[in-house]
Amino acid sequence: MTIAVVGAASLSAWSSPIFNAEASKVTPSSPNAVNNAEQETSARDKPRDEAAVGPKSADGKPLEPEEIELLDQLKQTDRAVRQHEMAHQTAGGAYTGGARYDFEVGPDGQRYAVAGEVSIDYGPVPNDPRATIEKMQTVIAAALAPADPSPKDYQIAAQARQYLLEAKLEAAMQTSEMEQARAGTENATPSNDVTSDRASGLSPNAPSAA
Repeated sequence: MTIAVVGAASLSAWSSPIFNAEASKVTPSSPNAVNNAEQETSARDKPRDEAAVGPKSADGKPLEPEEIELLDQLKQTDRAVRQHEMAHQTAGGAYTGGARYDFEVGPDGQRYAVAGEVSIDYGPVPNDPRATIEKMQTVIAAALAPADPSPKDYQIAAQARQYLLEAKLEAAMQTSEMEQARAGTENATPSNDVTSDRASGLSPNAPSAA
């Protein structure tokens, strides 16, 4: 709003000979006002000049329309690729490695990521099915974390699900074996007492001699 009003006042002033005369009297005694006006004019014109010039090539020449379109596509791809790999790393935590990118040089001479990858450790934990279960749940979440998982991402998630299923079965077997062993120990204790009593010639429930 302020700029619009100032601009209108300037146009109105220079269309009046009387105001021009007054302005010529004021100008020598107020150089700061002139400098401020020049700075404001320069500030208004600068964005227009930059917009008119647009992006430039590595040698400083303005880009052609098709080059500008290609540059925009490269910038979008770069953002999408980096977001994709960052999603893997954030969800995978300690099981993911650093991101590696494939770059393409744009018309402006800058490098833009066009593909990337993050290593994920999705192997089972040896001899520890419960740790494997926790790890595979994290790996699956990391593989499918991006908004647009790749075929390789789906492949890793499928393999991790297989390891997860195997680990759950192994953990269930271990739990069952532990329960059976505990039950066997509890049942074996009375049996040993009976054997000992019989060996001494006493009935388990017979009263002892006075």
